[in-house]
Amino acid sequence: MMTYFLLIIGFIILIKGADLLVEGASSIAQKLNVSDLVIGLTVVAFGTSAPEMFVNVFASIEGNSNIAIGNILGSNIANIFLILGVSAMIYPLAVKSNTVWKEIPFSLLAAVILGILANDYLIDNKASSELTRSDGLVLLGFFIIFMYYIFSIVKKTEQKLKEESPQMSNFRAVAYILLGLSGLVLGGSWIVDAAVKIASQFGVSEYLIGLTVVAVGTSLPELATSAMAAYKRNTDIAIGNVVGSNIFNIFWVLGISALIKPLPFQPSGNSEIAMTIVASILLFLVFFVGKKHVLEKWQGALFLLLYAGYTSFLIIRG
Repeated sequence: MMTYFLLIIGFIILIKGADLLVEGASSIAQKLNVSDLVIGLTVVAFGTSAPEMFVNVFASIEGNSNIAIGNILGSNIANIFLILGVSAMIYPLAVKSNTVWKEIPFSLLAAVILGILANDYLIDNKASSELTRSDGLVLLGFFIIFMYYIFSIVKKTEQKLKEESPQMSNFRAVAYILLGLSGLVLGGSWIVDAAVKIASQFGVSEYLIGLTVVAVGTSLPELATSAMAAYKRNTDIAIGNVVGSNIFNIFWVLGISALIKPLPFQPSGNSEIAMTIVASILLFLVFFVGKKHVLEKWQGALFLLLYAGYTSFLIIRG
């Protein structure tokens, strides 16, 4: 019971840590006259990917590479099918042309590149496959390109700061950042330890635990952000948050994880990479079925059914 308690508490501390980090960093950014758009595309995007980041860092350090890779692939699949499914059920999600033609294809490119880099076994006929440190540098290189794209958008669409935005003192903002980082470190460590113990207790692979329990848990910030955005009719934020998070997860989180320690990759993981690619393609195609550039409620329901079917398949496969 203590293992499950630590897992739940770990998720609570992790998510609260990410929330405090975003609040503190956003306050400082506003005082430095950084626009709301820049804050949203950088601070908030990093913040919602922070749980995956810290879980993966600890998994890499402790040699639990199956949790590290499974967490990212599972999170990206959950982001599209589960989170966008729930958000679309709350309110139909309309997006801008840029998101459909540039950002969603970029998230698809991320999954394809991961599939290429991780498959030394298939491509180079090596005895085993892994994400090496040089692969991590390649992923981070693509991340830099994505950030350059983001800031090119920012220059074209600068927004003025909202004068009514509440601001906290510098001391409080710094305290929030430090508390947030501490929560991410502590929560990430507890989650990895608990996930390893649960996997051994039930005789299932760490990879399966990473794909399901850890993946959904670390995706909770994205779920909260997108669901609330849909409820408030900020539909572009709801989808942009998910697509941006998927790009961050592969290029930034896996890039850093591989730099810390090369991540062995099992050929069986190709089914999850394939599912990530399929999910990205489906997300692109649904915007041309029914109302153009709108994810409708029935499509959200379809995404939820697909996620339920995929999760059932994972459990049956073991």
